[in-house]
Amino acid sequence: MLAGAALVGAAPAGAASGAGRIASGVAYRQFDLPAAKGTVHVHLLTVDLADPHVRVDLLSPGAVAARSRVSTMADAAGAVAGVNGDFFNINETQHPGVEATGASVGPAIAHGRVLKSAVPTAQRFGPSLPPGTGTTDVFGVGVDRRARLDRLTLAGTVRTPHATLALRGLNQYALAQGSVGAYTAAWGSASRKRATCGSDTDRAAGCSTDTYEVRIRGGRVVATSATPGSGAIAAGTTVLLGREAGADRLRALTKGERVTVRERMVASASRIPYRFAVGGYPVLRDGEPLAGLDGTTAAVRTAVGYANGGRRLLLLALDGAVAYRSGLTIAEVAEEMRLLGAADAFSLDGGGSTTMVARTAGTQTVSVLNHPTDSPERAVANGIGIFWKP
Repeated sequence: MLAGAALVGAAPAGAASGAGRIASGVAYRQFDLPAAKGTVHVHLLTVDLADPHVRVDLLSPGAVAARSRVSTMADAAGAVAGVNGDFFNINETQHPGVEATGASVGPAIAHGRVLKSAVPTAQRFGPSLPPGTGTTDVFGVGVDRRARLDRLTLAGTVRTPHATLALRGLNQYALAQGSVGAYTAAWGSASRKRATCGSDTDRAAGCSTDTYEVRIRGGRVVATSATPGSGAIAAGTTVLLGREAGADRLRALTKGERVTVRERMVASASRIPYRFAVGGYPVLRDGEPLAGLDGTTAAVRTAVGYANGGRRLLLLALDGAVAYRSGLTIAEVAEEMRLLGAADAFSLDGGGSTTMVARTAGTQTVSVLNHPTDSPERAVANGIGIFWKP
């Protein structure tokens, strides 16, 4: 039996250590860690990407604009273990009447397919970012089976009979002011209204009243609308949404006109294509914590790091049981990941989102290993899944 499985649904006090193998190349252990605000309980997965049976990929609820529990996503995908992923559009208290999409903040790649690009930094949900970081930062694993930290930015165009426009968004819950974004079947059925709310400097700014949508199918305009729509987008169809100056550009289009939409993600550091990537923010680079990390605010955290040239992953989730809820600061997370041997490390969503799951011996479904502070387990935008095949 996997050590720690008995902790599920029980108070973990006194369970200071434990270890077990989930599968070849995938190991789990747990331990207590003294911290500035009080003792925390750490759950740690170690993954050997050099093992040919092991791979890592995105856990997804089936659409960008959707949420699901980590345990549900892991079982649906056949993962043997996993943790929660990126920060996400969790509520819209700042825009009453606007639907929260549940979509993640940063870029997302699953099975080598780009699902979305990053929202503007001022529109992100989550704690303050360390200096020099932003919403385009990702943790990913390339087709070479090596993990990396990188930045992924959208490069795209919308070619019309009248002009060639810059594409500034792909399946995002927020668009830059004056821009045009594209939405595909991967987005899901949530309203696209949220994408026209907020500004380039203030997430709480009001929603634009100057918007326009164009629906493209078979390379031609098939419908237009003065307001953002909702509902599933058919495969092979792209919806272009513009706000302010972007809306003006789209109004020039009429039904039947030819439009070509092209997009790709550009990596800043690697030329190796990514099989998987998820958003968050870096806390450790080349074995050194980033400058300016918050050393004051402690919380339950999730983080991922790597060692051995990107061949060994470390996935950390803190326990949210009352006895351990004092948590770690981001500066403490970076230091602990360094002490665990990570060269680079990356913070994922924390608090009520922090969840670690794994299969125990003889089971075909995962159990939650830590105690999430939310009960029942919080539905999140995505996660990191660990997969094993004979």
